[in-house]
Amino acid sequence: MIDTSRFFGAQTERVLAFGAHPDDLDFGAAGTIAAFTTAGVEVQYCIMTDGDAGGFDDRDPQETAALRHAEQKQAAEKVGVKTVHFLGERDGFLEANHDVMRKVVRLIRQVKPTIVMAMHPERNWDRIQRSHPDHLACGEAVTRAIYPAVENPFAYPELLREEGLEAYRVPWLWLYGAPKERENSFVDITEYFDKKMDALRAHFTQHPDVAAMERFVQQQCVANGQRAQLAEGRLAEAFHLVAVNADDTIAGF
Repeated sequence: MIDTSRFFGAQTERVLAFGAHPDDLDFGAAGTIAAFTTAGVEVQYCIMTDGDAGGFDDRDPQETAALRHAEQKQAAEKVGVKTVHFLGERDGFLEANHDVMRKVVRLIRQVKPTIVMAMHPERNWDRIQRSHPDHLACGEAVTRAIYPAVENPFAYPELLREEGLEAYRVPWLWLYGAPKERENSFVDITEYFDKKMDALRAHFTQHPDVAAMERFVQQQCVANGQRAQLAEGRLAEAFHLVAVNADDTIAGF
């Protein structure tokens, strides 16, 4: 188990958090993100699709996308995030191809985060809804971008040649929505749970039964707290932490 407490301070300069759709980050990591911003860490979001295929109303996809952009910006504000990037991919069609990976590499090199967050690239057979194909593609594209492309000056050389974006070594990758057997760290979000719920409520087009959504999220966070062996009643979010460039990392290994 990796102790996450050391990340909430001067050691972490910036966090860049990726989600496949508007609301993915709020379900998976908004409590942790609120803890980061409260500690003075800059967090930026990148939403990879427009969410145009989500919701329960008969709206034009372009109208749905505009609404979901607005919802995500409102949700981000609830947890102290001021910058939200949208890659503009089509909902349901996200792939870990080179066009998407180039966009991810560009953004990571621009932001230079200490921690990159993304959805987990492995399928969760316990709860397959966590493994929407866009979720898996988000995790795969970000993971493949982080190593080796972001830190390889010969990958997408036009980014260096035309935009001056030099290679950058990402220290940490935090994956959320992981299969339970991959989760190796928990963050106590008890003090930030209300902010997480406020962020989720901002996605009003996605919740036909708000009370049911709230019960589900609380149950999941309670269960995470128990798995983390926190005190009774404490709430947690779960992650698979990967040290991409640790003190003992050498090129290619």
